[in-house]
Amino acid sequence: MWQANWTRDALVALGIDVEIVKITTTGDVNRSDAIVNLGAQGVFTKEIQKALLLGEIDVAAHSLKDLPVETTPGLVLAAVPERGDYRDVFVSNRYASIQDLPPGAVVGTSSMRRQSMALRLCAKLWPGEAPWEIKSARGNVETRLRKLDEGEYDAVILASAGLTRLELNERARQYLERPDFLPAVGQGALGLETREDDAETREQVARLLHEPTYLAVTAERAFLGRLQGGCIAPIGALGTVVTAEGVGDALVLEAEALSFDGARSFSGQSLQVFPTGEGGAQLPLETKKALAELLGRSAAENLLDQGAKDLVDEIKRFREERALKRNS
Repeated sequence: MWQANWTRDALVALGIDVEIVKITTTGDVNRSDAIVNLGAQGVFTKEIQKALLLGEIDVAAHSLKDLPVETTPGLVLAAVPERGDYRDVFVSNRYASIQDLPPGAVVGTSSMRRQSMALRLCAKLWPGEAPWEIKSARGNVETRLRKLDEGEYDAVILASAGLTRLELNERARQYLERPDFLPAVGQGALGLETREDDAETREQVARLLHEPTYLAVTAERAFLGRLQGGCIAPIGALGTVVTAEGVGDALVLEAEALSFDGARSFSGQSLQVFPTGEGGAQLPLETKKALAELLGRSAAENLLDQGAKDLVDEIKRFREERALKRNS
């Protein structure tokens, strides 16, 4: 609802009349099963996209990290507003930082990526000791914090943007930074989707596009798409637009793929310059988008060349096994 309200307010500020339509998704209904047991792909987006295709709504406001990278026929990502905080955050009533967690501590998270990165950090901090016990933490932010307060976990790891949007920043004990924690693809960003043939709405919504964020998440999503990992995978990526002195803007992409237990990982950093023309002329946005997509795919190829194909195959087998279990 925060996302919908933010989008409404931003469009109203542009002089556009907006009505919010509430839609319940599979991920909203089932708050007990781990995300990986729900099919993962689109559990927070499918019902909203269906309403968009049927003309029941004109704009879909998604958390971009939940939006599958595969394009839905008839729909288009019309805008990505400026990104919020992309970091993960450590919350605990007993420990001031994740480094203070003792061996065997119980950590709640709904993300396979956070699980893998936490287990990797635990092995580095406590070699040879019992790893932290990772327990699934489903439900909204308030529900997860309540379970923490009731003693179900020693700590939980959440998206910082979620705490900020709900004005719960005082619960944050530590913001988890790179290189130990790389965010999920699109984390902290909104994705505003429209029908491809609705030119008027597309043009209105496109006014909310923040180009640096759009280019960053375009590269991240291209990276994830090439790895074919899906949103449940222990894969992290972060794109950042910087100014390269003498040549213009550049997009830096940090990317990583991990095994589920965090014992193996492959990472890399790639760069794409957006050269300026005569008189400082900028490249068209579509050209920059194509270069950002190329950067993302190249980053994925780099990791595959390092040996990440084994991890990708492991992710695919995991997804297939879960699918068979759901259908049996």
